[in-house]
Amino acid sequence: MEVLLICLFIAILLFISAFMARRRFGLLGLALAAGSLLSVIWAYDAGLIVGAFGIPSGPATEAVILMIIILLPAGVLLFHGYTYKTLLGRIVGASLFTLLALAFLIEPLGHVLALRGDGANIYRWLVNNKSFIIGAGLIFAVIDLFLTKPVQPPNKKHEH
Repeated sequence: MEVLLICLFIAILLFISAFMARRRFGLLGLALAAGSLLSVIWAYDAGLIVGAFGIPSGPATEAVILMIIILLPAGVLLFHGYTYKTLLGRIVGASLFTLLALAFLIEPLGHVLALRGDGANIYRWLVNNKSFIIGAGLIFAVIDLFLTKPVQPPNKKHEH
């Protein structure tokens, strides 16, 4: 049950941050994919850097580092980019961002959490369906990018 509560807590934080930032899902979704790739590339080096600061290394520390690396590109883009104009767009975009982020974070979370009983079953289901969720999420992210219209600056009349 604690797995579900922790995932719910993380989901609420992710949803609120995306909802309040009003950023479009497309760019944030692709940033999560970039963060996932970076976490694979930098996992070992980041562990060495953290160990150099005297923080004890272990599965929990490495999982937290991986989660930070996965979320970092999307976190940076929460402050830059196109925004949703409607409340419905903000809700849908924040929901899709939350679902995709949880799919990317589910394996590192499994290293931190004690998996027992129903929590282990929920975790296994999420891990088994992770590829489908990520694939669909990235397709929706690309579609959202195609639906994004650039902001047109207002026409300024030149005075001569």
